[in-house]
Amino acid sequence: MSEERPTSDAAQEETADEVRVEETPATDADAWATACAEDLAAEKARRRAQHGPPPGSAAEELRKLVDAVADKLSGLQPPLFGAVASGTAQQMVNQVVQQAKAAVEPVLERNPEVFDHLAAAGSELLAAYRSAVENQERRWTAQGTGSRENESGPGEHIDLD
Repeated sequence: MSEERPTSDAAQEETADEVRVEETPATDADAWATACAEDLAAEKARRRAQHGPPPGSAAEELRKLVDAVADKLSGLQPPLFGAVASGTAQQMVNQVVQQAKAAVEPVLERNPEVFDHLAAAGSELLAAYRSAVENQERRWTAQGTGSRENESGPGEHIDLD
């Protein structure tokens, strides 16, 4: 004979609370996520309108730079050469530009993430350099302290009398 225990009132209320929680729609949590996503999209659109499109990856930016330099070099007209020399010089410039593009493109295609890492490393180096310069400037501009009090630095008046 199996022995069943009667459930207490507290246990019955707990079970009823669990049922009520399960019955509440899950749209409240989704509404918050949806509102956040809409706000984020609106902010991104506002920034794009104000500042233009965000920069691409470092590889894309390098590709744009190579294209811009190539366009500028191709458009240059050397004024010091004659007509014959000018045509030859222009051909040489075009050949060098094409060779540079041919050398850069495969590297960009194979390793685009490398350029992102290099750009991040460059930013870190720049931040470290700025920090070092700011610290040195603070030392240079600080008033004499400690053992430097008796030393006369540039710009101090020395009384020779």
